[in-house]
Amino acid sequence: MDALMAFLTVFITPKLLLLSALGTFAGVYVGAIPGLSVTMAVSILISFTFSWDVYPAIALMIGIYMGGVYGGSRTAILLNIPGAPSAIATALDGYPMAKRGEAGEAIGVTTVMSFFGGLVGIAVLALAAPFISDFALKFQPRDYMLLAVLGILLVGSLSSGSLAKGVFAGAFGLVIGAVGLDPLTFTERFTFGFEALTGGISFIAVMIGMFGVSEALLQLHTVSAPVIRQKISRIVPSFSVIKKYLPLSLQTSSIGVIIGALPGTGGDIAALLAYDHAKRVTKNPEREFGDGAMEGLVAPETANNAAVGGAFIPMTTLGIPGDAVTAIMIGALFIHGLNPGPMLMIEKPDMFWFIVGSLVAANCFMLLFGLTGLRLFTKIVEMPKSVLFPLIMLLSVVGAYAVKNAITDVYWMLGFGVFGYFMRLYGYPLGPVILGVILSRLLDDNWRRAIISEREDLGRFFEGVVSSPLSLTLFVAVVLIFLSQIPFRATFRRLTRRRSNVKEG
Repeated sequence: MDALMAFLTVFITPKLLLLSALGTFAGVYVGAIPGLSVTMAVSILISFTFSWDVYPAIALMIGIYMGGVYGGSRTAILLNIPGAPSAIATALDGYPMAKRGEAGEAIGVTTVMSFFGGLVGIAVLALAAPFISDFALKFQPRDYMLLAVLGILLVGSLSSGSLAKGVFAGAFGLVIGAVGLDPLTFTERFTFGFEALTGGISFIAVMIGMFGVSEALLQLHTVSAPVIRQKISRIVPSFSVIKKYLPLSLQTSSIGVIIGALPGTGGDIAALLAYDHAKRVTKNPEREFGDGAMEGLVAPETANNAAVGGAFIPMTTLGIPGDAVTAIMIGALFIHGLNPGPMLMIEKPDMFWFIVGSLVAANCFMLLFGLTGLRLFTKIVEMPKSVLFPLIMLLSVVGAYAVKNAITDVYWMLGFGVFGYFMRLYGYPLGPVILGVILSRLLDDNWRRAIISEREDLGRFFEGVVSSPLSLTLFVAVVLIFLSQIPFRATFRRLTRRRSNVKEG
């Protein structure tokens, strides 16, 4: 079977096309429900599809993956509850738009831009997979560690101008992510003798509590406020809107592909990096970021969907998963007698091109399903608050419990919800907490691997940073981002005024 026929297989086979559509539809709504992760859905599918032929199984899994990455944006916009970690940045500007009655416009833009980002990621997968994989292979443990530090420092961009509050929130997330058994030595960390903490704290419970429960508690202050009617007369954005944000979407799609191709990262980090990039390159946004800026929707949504194609690059060419979902898919390919890695494109090139075709089909279905059913979906935010907030609490409890079927996660969710409520009252951002939890393992593991490889010699470690162009670039980026958050001009003006006052006195 040649490459073109393998690519078109999913389109000319009704059964495969139907499975791709069903998977994408299910993925959109699984991704929209906090606690029901795409990773969980794909892992459950393996037990149902191991006896199937490989093409139907892969088409269904890819559909759920692509739909799920997009689906998290819906509840992020409507309820300020990201359905997935990759939608955290989307909530920052999407929810303020929903509160103004612009949920339809926000969802329309995120759908089209998610489609565009997905196409960019798939195109790079098809055309430049070997090159991107070679670049990803150059990352040493210290580079992954620096990448995690870079992500933590981005909290300054997510903290409404307060670097100190953002760093505190990010550091708190790092501590939460470190609770449990040490992955290298299997010793207990931050458990304080409680057996319930040895398994760690579910970041899903933290995420739902911080965003869902805290939002419900905070909105109790405005329970008597009038309901905002959502404007959904025009869901599909005009060509002029698409043209306006096309340059930014191309830039952030590139970020998504590169980050997605780095094993162990994924769409959540790509979305946050893209959001920070948008804040830096957008000079005069119509609205401030965090208050409903359209750029704040375009950037993360194009990046996290472009990261899907990027995640398949190391999986198909090196046998290394780009994220948790592709790790499960590697297992699925092994079950079906295939060996993902360098020999896959030589021995089974038809499988590679079938994967590319399935991604294109799923991306098209995502656009179709994303732009339909919005009138019913947006009715959620038009409910009376006396109905909506108990519903949010119910979804939060179900979502937290569904991950492990453990009531302990519900307790954690409620506790972090109350904590998040007080953080909001005192102006502390919640996004960096989740970012810290997600990056904790990446930072911890790769810091120790890097320092062990240098025989626990910090001097040799920094020698390696300076001698490696890639490490040096990341280190300089970390320093520049840190320095960019320091108000040098204001400090200089303040010192100048003091000196002039002293002279006049």
